[in-house]
Parts: sequence; structure tokens; C-alpha cells
Amino acid sequence: MNAIYAPSVNDMEPNATTSTDQQTSEQAWASLIDDIAGGDQQALGTLYDATSSIVYGLALRILGNTATAEEVTLDVYTQVWRQAGSYDASRGTPSAWLIILTRSRAIDRLRSRDYIRPVPEEARPPTATDHTPEEATAISERRRLVQAACAQLPPEQHRVLELAYFSGLSHQEIARQLDLPAGTVKTRIRLGMQKLRDLLEPLVDS
Repeated sequence: MNAIYAPSVNDMEPNATTSTDQQTSEQAWASLIDDIAGGDQQALGTLYDATSSIVYGLALRILGNTATAEEVTLDVYTQVWRQAGSYDASRGTPSAWLIILTRSRAIDRLRSRDYIRPVPEEARPPTATDHTPEEATAISERRRLVQAACAQLPPEQHRVLELAYFSGLSHQEIARQLDLPAGTVKTRIRLGMQKLRDLLEPLVDS
């Protein structure tokens, strides 16, 4: 799964079919999480097959290493198995929950004392996450829409979001790197997230 960058702004407009497909996927994933909470191991495998490219892609973008990203991906689904009962659909979609878990795990690994960030390798999905043509098309379309939304952010908002969510820097670290007041960094992150939510609202049923 490639990093979120530089799509054509002309690709921004989602169609009704894509939005409906994504909503259907989120509903199916939520049902799988319910089954996992009940101890259904097969449901965990199904959820992994459907969503691990999203988890792996984000982990790889943060960590820059395929082996470590694969380890984090497995850690995330171990956490899903243990904490599925704590998932609250009223607080976000399954994909959003997985992204939160992934970011937390990856940043913890990134900041561990024994971790040395390597030169980033070419992004590639794990071979275990092969998708049907229909699933691959839906994933590609979602990625395109997110890329297009990011491309519409003002450059200063795009930069702080990249540092916060993909490089794992704290607000203070971003402020030092960009030579900005911490309050300015927080404001740009908040405004950037608000704009992304507005742009992506047609994609998911919030």
C-alpha cells in the first residue's frame, strides 16, 4: 500500500457506488468484530484478509521497514482479538479503529530505544493479503479518494499532518522542526483534520 501523496485533484469526486461499497464494507467489518468479540477465530482471519493491507500500509509508512511493519500488523490483529469487545461503533468505523491501533503500535515501535529507522524500502503489501478484483478495486478507489483529499489541503496543513501521523512526531517535535509555536502546530493539525473529514464525508457513513 503506497503512501498518501500527489493524486490528481480531478479525481476527487466520489461516485455513489463507491460510497455505498465502502459503507457496506464497514458494516461487514463491524459484524466481524462482533463475532471476534465472541471468540470466532475464523472471523478474525476474514477481517485480516479484508483489511490488513490498510494496517500494513500505514505501519510501513510510519516505520519505513517491511519486516517491522509486518510485525506491527500482526500485533494489531492480536490486539483486535483481545480487545474486540471494547470496539464502539458509535465512536468510529472499523477502519478508523484499526488505523488508531496501527498508529499507536507503530509509533511505540518507532520510539523504542532499540529501534533504528532504516532507509525506507519500496512499499509492498504482504503476500497473505491478496484480494479479489472487486476488493482490490474498492481499496484502490478509497486510497485515491484519500490522496485527492490530502492534495486539497493547504501545504502548511498537509505538512504538519504528514509529520504527526506518518512520521510519528509530537506537537512539540513538529514545532521545533518547523520553527513554529506549538499552538500554531496544534491549530494546523486540527484544521487539517476538519477539512479532511469534510472532504471524505461522502466516502463513509459517519
